Formats: sequence, structure tokens, C-alpha cells
Amino acid sequence: MITAKDLCFSYDKDKSFISKLNVEIEKGKITTILGPNGSGKSTLLSIFAGLNKPTSGEVIINNKAIQKIKKKDLAKEIATVHQQNTVPSDITVKELVSYGRIPHKKYFQGHDENDDVIIDWAIKRTGLEDLKDKVVMSLSGGERQRAFIAMALAQKSKILFLDEPTTYLDIYHQVEILELVKELNDEEDLTVIMVLHDINQAIKYSDNVIVMKCGQLIASGKVNEVIDMNLLNKVYKIGGFISEIENEIFFVPLKL
Repeated sequence: MITAKDLCFSYDKDKSFISKLNVEIEKGKITTILGPNGSGKSTLLSIFAGLNKPTSGEVIINNKAIQKIKKKDLAKEIATVHQQNTVPSDITVKELVSYGRIPHKKYFQGHDENDDVIIDWAIKRTGLEDLKDKVVMSLSGGERQRAFIAMALAQKSKILFLDEPTTYLDIYHQVEILELVKELNDEEDLTVIMVLHDINQAIKYSDNVIVMKCGQLIASGKVNEVIDMNLLNKVYKIGGFISEIENEIFFVPLKL
């Protein structure tokens, strides 16, 4: 569904950051991009989403180069929720979610009955029925993040990008958001690509991982085939051990 071919990117024209990166995203699965700060996780996600343009190479979405897809058409293919999201101080949850229908409308075309059905579905799907008339910026961090995910769902795209969706949330709301993402993947057949910092959250909620360091692809593939102590020590310079309880693995860090 999504393929990066010989992808290169640079913030400085004299120095390459991402170089010759090749990776495939599996359709209908959750793929998490992992790596230390400055490794290129969010940069790679932004290139996948068409927000940053590679210096060379290409991203292929549904057999078409992303550079050749019009922005409005691309918004029908993918939806993105950023790490930090702000809106006008008076906008309500329902109004925010309705923005997800914009890619499907012609200029100056208003919402129709089908749009209203989809908006109501997205609000219900994210558990926001009781908050739909509340002002978005008055909500808690977890509620606000769900509102932006609802807007993404209203786009009715089959690919969802999440850039550090649990940042600034307490542990309860982190789990709440990740459980929602897992449900959407399972029940709505969404392909999800997200950036996370927490290794154990990535292990628990991902099918596949892409591991990066200093702009380079270190490893990619199924979680249980990629995550091991050799990799974690190489990427993060940390020790510890990986344990398994009831067929679930988790990482326990120890100081080297």
C-alpha cells in the first residue's frame, strides 16, 4: 500500500539526513516508527504524508507516486493527526469533525445528509457523543486528541498517520488513545502508521515496526522478529531484558 523507494531527504542542502531508505508499509496493519530523539521518525512520517518533499526517491501510495497526487485527492487517501493540534478558541467538537469532509466537497459546497451521517458516526466511534457541542480547547488532552482522530475518521480515508499521539497525556489517556487506535485498525480495517517513543507501547499495539537512528533505517518488520536486546542496545545504548508473559513480550530497561 505504501512503499518508500530510495528515499532521501535533507534539511540542509549540503548534508543528507535520510539517505537511500527503502521500506514497505503493510496494508491493514499498525506500523510504529521507533527511534531516539532526532532519529528522523516524524520526518519520515511527514514525507509519507506528503508534508515534506524528498530530495530524491519516491513514496508510492496505492501504486501511484505521492508527488503526482493532488493534495485534495491525497486527503481522501490519508488522514493525519499531529502531535500538537490547535483550533480557534470557539470551535466545537462537531464543527471540528465536520472539517474532515472538506476533501470530498467542491468549493462552496455545503454538507449534505451523507456528510452528517459520517460526522455523527465519527463522533460516536470515538466516544464523543456527550462532548460534541463542547468547545474543543476546553477539553482534556485525551478528549481533544480523540476529537482530532474523529476529524481524521470523517475523511473516510483508509490510512491514518499519527505523530506521537500520546505525547503530553497521562498514562490513562495514553492507553485510552492506543486502545482506540487498535479498535479502529481491527474494526474499520484502517492502515495505521504512528510515531511513538515508548518501546513497550509499540510492542503491545503494533504489528510491525520501523526502527531509525540518525536518519537511517536500522530495521523493519514484525515486532517479535525485530525487537531484541541487540537492536535496543544498538539504537538506544541501553541494557535490560525482554520477557514474555501470556504470549506478550515487554522490555525491562536496566542501566548499563
